[in-house]
Amino acid sequence: MPCEEILKAVFPFLEGTDLANCMLVCKQWQEIAQDDYFWKCLCAKRWPSVCRQPCPPTVTYYKLFQKFYKRQHRRSLLPPRLSLNDLEFFIDIWAEERLIFSEVVPGPAFQKGMWIAPSGICDVLRYHLEGPEYKMILPVEPRFTVPLSQSVSVSVLVGRKDSKKVARIIDKSVFDYIDRTAYRALAFDYLDFSPSYPFVSEIRAWITLLFMDSGHEGVIDVFGIEMDFCDAANSAEEVLWLLDMLDWK
Repeated sequence: MPCEEILKAVFPFLEGTDLANCMLVCKQWQEIAQDDYFWKCLCAKRWPSVCRQPCPPTVTYYKLFQKFYKRQHRRSLLPPRLSLNDLEFFIDIWAEERLIFSEVVPGPAFQKGMWIAPSGICDVLRYHLEGPEYKMILPVEPRFTVPLSQSVSVSVLVGRKDSKKVARIIDKSVFDYIDRTAYRALAFDYLDFSPSYPFVSEIRAWITLLFMDSGHEGVIDVFGIEMDFCDAANSAEEVLWLLDMLDWK
């Protein structure tokens, strides 16, 4: 079978990025991969309705796919107006109505890279903690244990040292999802934003208890607390911009 026929048989099965890479191999591959039929197949997977009319809504299906499917380049942010040195976090955790953790945490304690996972944690949790996503992790010293039969809730406020104002991050949310495979218990709440940002909403703050088996059935041993805003922020700068937009009182 000639090379051209082989390519035409294979190209419809490729993803868009792979097909685009094939265009860089040589002139022959470029000419074949530019056939709009292949790009129509890709558009039909992503936007089936655009293929219901005889002609593409743009000049070609290739142009359509190129415009809307390619990854947007990450825009560089201006330096945030806040720094972690300006902040302190007030974290309170209850088991039923019994306070089991209550700390004022200085912002720099949440800097990425400041914490090393203890030995003995499961591989799934270690993989999560060592992943590239931005996480704010606090070691729990001393550790505390929680019976799984009890309802555990958390509140988090953040204070600004520069203006002496406080904002709410999490308001008595329950750790209602416990992942025994990854050894994490998760709670979340929706952030309250300043009226100056009327179109920003539905962004969640997540807080997670990191735990190990305690040796007693039905009881977990909490060794760390993780906080993230992965719905909208995945770097220190993005987190600081997000916090700056909160409804500070």
